[in-house]
Amino acid sequence: MCCLVQKCGLKLKETPRKPIDYKYGPRSVAVGDFNNDSWPDMVVADHIVNDIGIYFGQNGTSFSTPIQYPTGNGSTPYIVAVGDFNNDSRLDIAVANFGTNSIGIFLGIGNGSFEKHVELSMGSSRPIFICLFDMNNDTTLDIITANYGTQTISILLGYGNGSFSSLTSYSTGYDSFPSSVATGHFNSDTYLDLAIANHGTDNVQILFGNQNGNFTNGLTISTSIGSRPNSITVGDFNQDDYQDIAVANYGSNKIGIFLNNGNGTFGKQVTYSTNASSPYSIGVGDFNQDNLLDLIVTNNGTGNIAFFLGYGNGSFVQARMYSTGDFSTISFALCDVNKDHRLDILVVSNDTGVIHILLGSFEGFQNQMTFSTGSFPHSVAVGDFNNDTQLDIVVANSAGNSVSVLLGYGNGSFQNRMTFSTGSYPFSVAVGDFNNDTRPDIVVANSDDNDVSVLLGYGNGSFQNQMTFSTGFGPQSVAVGDFNNDTRLDIVVSNFTGKGVSVLLGYGNGSFQNRMTLSTGFGPQSVGVGDFNNDTRLDIVVVNSYSNNVSILLQYNRGFLRDEKTYATGGGSDLRYTVVGDMNDDGQLDIVTANYGTNDVGILFGLGNGAFLNQMIFDTGVQSHPSCIALGYFNRDTELDFAVAYGGTMTVGIFLGSGNGTFIRQISDGIHFVLAPLFIASGDINGDGISEMWLFA
Repeated sequence: MCCLVQKCGLKLKETPRKPIDYKYGPRSVAVGDFNNDSWPDMVVADHIVNDIGIYFGQNGTSFSTPIQYPTGNGSTPYIVAVGDFNNDSRLDIAVANFGTNSIGIFLGIGNGSFEKHVELSMGSSRPIFICLFDMNNDTTLDIITANYGTQTISILLGYGNGSFSSLTSYSTGYDSFPSSVATGHFNSDTYLDLAIANHGTDNVQILFGNQNGNFTNGLTISTSIGSRPNSITVGDFNQDDYQDIAVANYGSNKIGIFLNNGNGTFGKQVTYSTNASSPYSIGVGDFNQDNLLDLIVTNNGTGNIAFFLGYGNGSFVQARMYSTGDFSTISFALCDVNKDHRLDILVVSNDTGVIHILLGSFEGFQNQMTFSTGSFPHSVAVGDFNNDTQLDIVVANSAGNSVSVLLGYGNGSFQNRMTFSTGSYPFSVAVGDFNNDTRPDIVVANSDDNDVSVLLGYGNGSFQNQMTFSTGFGPQSVAVGDFNNDTRLDIVVSNFTGKGVSVLLGYGNGSFQNRMTLSTGFGPQSVGVGDFNNDTRLDIVVVNSYSNNVSILLQYNRGFLRDEKTYATGGGSDLRYTVVGDMNDDGQLDIVTANYGTNDVGILFGLGNGAFLNQMIFDTGVQSHPSCIALGYFNRDTELDFAVAYGGTMTVGIFLGSGNGTFIRQISDGIHFVLAPLFIASGDINGDGISEMWLFA
């Protein structure tokens, strides 16, 4: 069975946690560039010590120690919002002070400091939520609050000079306990409307706006008895140009989606479980860069956050949970912290006093597609076998004594397989033009026959009958390259039971000379090629599973290679596979190995003179047993990444490159298979500029 796994999903990586002293009681976070250095900063409401803390972003992954600004004795600041209230192009801060029934306004100076706050009275209302928008179309920001105690929402219209009008309040009903407000256009006029989550009465209330910034009662939509909606957000979830509503139903452990009918009414609520996680806050963003809106939910009391990836038709993937390790995650902010054009997340955990910085990273992979091959597929290679400019696949079927060719349509799907006979137990396959007719040919290592099969391509997707050429004992892996600088492709094979590699020099007409045998370590498993000493001649690397080392054979004169150099990989490493690439962007080829026995991947960084540094180890997890590696560009940047097939856990791991030889193992729910993946390869199969993966089990 062949599995094609295409990109698109969700992955995050967490920076070292930013501690905030527990006594401060962080409750809310908002972001903005307060000192005009182009790095996002954050402001945190510290409700225990009655202040706000300003943290300056330093390099895209860390923040400074805070500068505190008092919000007043007994103010108990609950939530913060950021905007320009006096039209000076400098960001200001608004704080909802639950304890003193007020809104605090901090006008920014533009260098990271703020003027002394000015308090706006909320009368008898205790604000527990605040958001900012231009509600009356005068191009200045206004303030909207949800108020505890008076069961109201209030609007304070901005004058554009940092001051605001007296509040105008609208009742949300007896015991409604409004907890959150969102703005949107719900009835297709040009005036902003309000959507309110009423925690106490289990409903969403819509207030329709008019031209002067006032509102009229619209409709009330049930979120179901006992649902206790705690947070609300707005977005076009089904791409019909009407704004829809999503709510976090704290009491029912679900989120609810209300799709807009386009006339001020909404469809019936569709719910998605958060897995008994008490959803507290909800927000919207495109977290996997597919141009479709997704949802994020913080869960209070369960130490995780949930993501719901959108399909673009109003429905969502079931919750994907991400652990924060903290009991109470209640507030978050979205921004691009590290300027990589991906949405990042700042999450406040008020029980431990920690802010988690979750950097949007690798977008993951779509659900796998499967294609039938022959019996026990063991190796794969790619090429354009029918000259249609689309990549095709060839698979070595170890139990079927054949190769399967699957011609690609260029959209990620393939035609049914064509089968061509090989020798006994074909274990590895490679592609090259062996007769110089510009058409890809196939070479297969036949482990039981101690030979290789060469199948010359016709250029239409079919192949001639095999020609066989003798190798050493137990050929396990095959690679191609010009090893004698005659511009004709040659073949190198690792002989697992023969302790060595065989080199077959090509004549350029599809036939080959008798083999040359070169000594390696014991149990040579996998072979790769590259110019390791920058002399324009191809060299050979072999990983030896029994002797736990890597052999380097440097070419020096038209096909003859010097005695091997070996690099130890540690006792019990049991190497299974190797690939070659520039893993640290220094212009020198490096060697990557799958260390099956020690559950890790090793990288030998090349010095460009044929020598290598001792391996750097990347852990792949307990009992993962990495068996194969593929290189590719999996996350839209220009740094080389690698994917690893885990035979022990029947999953695939992704390591994203930083360009300096370091790699970040991706946090994910994994790509799982019924059988252990034996072989992995990558390439851009659908022409989107991003690598896909093929796996064989």
